[in-house]
Amino acid sequence: MTATGRRVLVGRIVGLYGVQGWVKVESWTEPRTQIFKYQPWQLTAPGQDMEIDGVKGRPQGKGLIAQLPGVDDRDGAAALVGQDIYVARELLPPPGKDEYYWVDLEGLEVVTTEGVVLGRVSHVFATGANDVVVVRDGERERLVPFVQGVYVRSVDLSGGRMVVDWDPEF
Repeated sequence: MTATGRRVLVGRIVGLYGVQGWVKVESWTEPRTQIFKYQPWQLTAPGQDMEIDGVKGRPQGKGLIAQLPGVDDRDGAAALVGQDIYVARELLPPPGKDEYYWVDLEGLEVVTTEGVVLGRVSHVFATGANDVVVVRDGERERLVPFVQGVYVRSVDLSGGRMVVDWDPEF
């Protein structure tokens, strides 16, 4: 893992394929096959973490399948089902103008346009309409829609700050 140690969740092992250790993979990359270009993978499940490099994969039907080095039978593959697939943040391409990886927003201080500190970004999640930033200050949690120009006025990654047009009482 890199010096910063930031990881990005890019997929999950969701099932078995065949008897030679192949697994079914759900990918959240765009395009979905891009997940195979980002390596090594950090596989995580409760109580275990492992790094795997040299994964090979391809589309199969409506999904993706992968062959992981050192996993050559169905039993070995079954032990990996349900594990999340993370990669080092530095492996991903730079985001476009006014685009951000969620992991880059985590930890930013959030202040209102009037300078009231609301807390720090805990995490971000998607809804049907827009992404939502979860801001925590130790006492309360606020959900701020990540709509740039409306609620989110500026994001300064290097300065560690996000300015929002948001009522501190809400």
